Amino acid sequence: MANIFSRSANWAPIKIIIGIFFLATVITSGVAYYSTPKYLRVGYEPKQPVPFDHSWHAGEDGLNIDCRFCHTNVTKSEHSNVPPTSTCMSCHASIKSNSPKLAPVRESMQTGEPIEWVKVHKTPDYVFFNHAAHVNRGVSCVECHGRVDQMETVKHAESHSMAFCLDCHRNPEKHVRPIEHVFDLGWHPEGANTKQQKKAQLELGTKLVEDWKIQPPESCFGCHR
Repeated sequence: MANIFSRSANWAPIKIIIGIFFLATVITSGVAYYSTPKYLRVGYEPKQPVPFDHSWHAGEDGLNIDCRFCHTNVTKSEHSNVPPTSTCMSCHASIKSNSPKLAPVRESMQTGEPIEWVKVHKTPDYVFFNHAAHVNRGVSCVECHGRVDQMETVKHAESHSMAFCLDCHRNPEKHVRPIEHVFDLGWHPEGANTKQQKKAQLELGTKLVEDWKIQPPESCFGCHR
């Protein structure tokens, strides 16, 4: 009686085992890579090469510097840029210019080599996000980054998960505000208590959504291009 399977079929179990092992390795590596604080980052607070106190520089009790002084491209680019060393030295050439903490800044200015800041907020490669499109339609920095103006060291305050983004896209009236208050992280609609503020936000937000014809995409193509 002739064999039903050819002799090469003897290798099939080995090939299947190798395939399963390879697939398991890829899945495990992917989960391990994307499950690190760099991607699931709530609370992620890395140490930077130069200590920069946002609560002092941007906070109301400090210098109260506008976000756009350092992040100059946030209103006109997909990305919110990290400031070049020249921006730091525009102030620190005359303020605490000899501070030991600023040694990496002075070295960067002399050599032309940029400071290697540690990224805190990173959008995955498979997600499209345009900063300019959001801030120019009333979405404040605080919605995604939290009260950075109160952080001594910047940390990841929100999950930035797909559900987090979709909640805003489905209910933009809860989040949009007048353009002039986008960079005022402590702003909130008038109200004596949180309940009244939420009601005022919904009323104002609904009007802004209608006036500006805001229609955030909810389909996959909106963010995965």
